[in-house]
Amino acid sequence: MRSVIRRPNSIQVRHIINDRIRGDQFRLIDAMGEQIGVVSRDEALAYGQQHEIDLVLIAAQAQPPVVKAIDYHKFLYQEEKKNKESRKGQSKGGTKDVQLSLFIGESDLERQSKKAQEFLADGHQVRIRLRLKGRELGKVDMAYQHMRAFIAGLGEVAVAAEPKLQGKMIMAVVARKK
Repeated sequence: MRSVIRRPNSIQVRHIINDRIRGDQFRLIDAMGEQIGVVSRDEALAYGQQHEIDLVLIAAQAQPPVVKAIDYHKFLYQEEKKNKESRKGQSKGGTKDVQLSLFIGESDLERQSKKAQEFLADGHQVRIRLRLKGRELGKVDMAYQHMRAFIAGLGEVAVAAEPKLQGKMIMAVVARKK
């Protein structure tokens, strides 16, 4: 039997194994996932030595604590595989930017709108920026109307951050409705 093994080049996940497991009784599970039963600590350690495998503490909070009899490297591989599988379903997320101006042309506005809709369809949030330059700073109300019209043109979206003036730029964040 081994003590705790450290794996290089990966995130250190510390499991309590073999002699380091504390407690009087454990629910023992074999490598196939079959429940062997509730056994004493000595019986569990003897089972591990007899089958030349490690005991890994799975659920310390359970009553009695759950211990799995499995090769530790195999256990780590299975855990890593589960984590990869769970991350697969998650979207990449992130935030994409769309830049507007106060006097943007109609075709440019349509192009930016299509780009924003594609980003939303891919599961990204979209940060919409409208930069005000020079005399445009006096037309903040017009800029807010322009921004709201653009957001309304995107269709069914959830506004994560309302349009807000930050310096010389009005910014808003939208995401697709769930």
